[in-house]
Amino acid sequence: MNIVVLGPGAIGALWASHLSTSGHNVSLWGRSPTATTSIQLDDSPKQNFSNQNQQALEDADLLLVTVKAWQVEQALTPLIKFINTDCIILFMHNGMGAVDSLAKQLKPYPVLLATTTHGALKISTNKVSHTGKGSTQVGPYNEQGARCKFIVEVLNYSVPSVNWNSDILSALWQKLAINCAINPLTAIEQCKNGDLAEPRFQQRISTVIKEVIEVAQAEGIAFSFPVLRETVATVINATKENYSSMHQDVFYKRKSEIDFITGYLIDTAKHHHIETPENNKLYQAIKQIESSWKRHD
Repeated sequence: MNIVVLGPGAIGALWASHLSTSGHNVSLWGRSPTATTSIQLDDSPKQNFSNQNQQALEDADLLLVTVKAWQVEQALTPLIKFINTDCIILFMHNGMGAVDSLAKQLKPYPVLLATTTHGALKISTNKVSHTGKGSTQVGPYNEQGARCKFIVEVLNYSVPSVNWNSDILSALWQKLAINCAINPLTAIEQCKNGDLAEPRFQQRISTVIKEVIEVAQAEGIAFSFPVLRETVATVINATKENYSSMHQDVFYKRKSEIDFITGYLIDTAKHHHIETPENNKLYQAIKQIESSWKRHD
């Protein structure tokens, strides 16, 4: 397949490398103006990719969008006019709500949403490490997307395991709950995911999850508190040596995805007249950290 990866950060670079190794014709679309970009995944040989190649974009069968949620609209809007309406557009990022703002422009395209538990870390500009093997779920955003189940086989061959989930919204809400529980706290405390297993965090994490469950229920998504609480604990343990993406963003003073994680939850809660005080506190704390950089700059 002709594949373009929009946003070759850690996860984008991981997929680009594996898809290329699997024999696909992979091109990148990153911020760097250079015509070629190299990626070295762990100890594998360096791979060279064309970058910002308009012809590759026009010929693409699959556009894999791996920019951060807050970058989606800005990154994709200028490119839409070059993308063939047969091209599958697959979004893979943390948080929710980013694709909805583009719903009108995306109407002609088969659109898919994905959530992944693979861990990847960008060690330098061109070097990426696959820090944790996980699984990926893919599902339809629109009717055209529902006819693209075959893409799972393509992706599964490159970065297993990949599964089709026709109810991708439930999977995304589960990921949202995990992100709400882990990301802001690790960013505020500047700690590894595993540190959240300490007793002092347990009550706060439980409250965050209860609030998410109430909002999800209002959206027609049902979760059991004991099961979701256990899922979060399992993720904390499985990724104990990892730093969350929000931790990294705060550490490097980069804009975080808080608006599309906790912010999305709060906005949805307001729509249903539901109070989310614990999530509100975490949201405000991250916002205060981000605004403090502007003041000091």
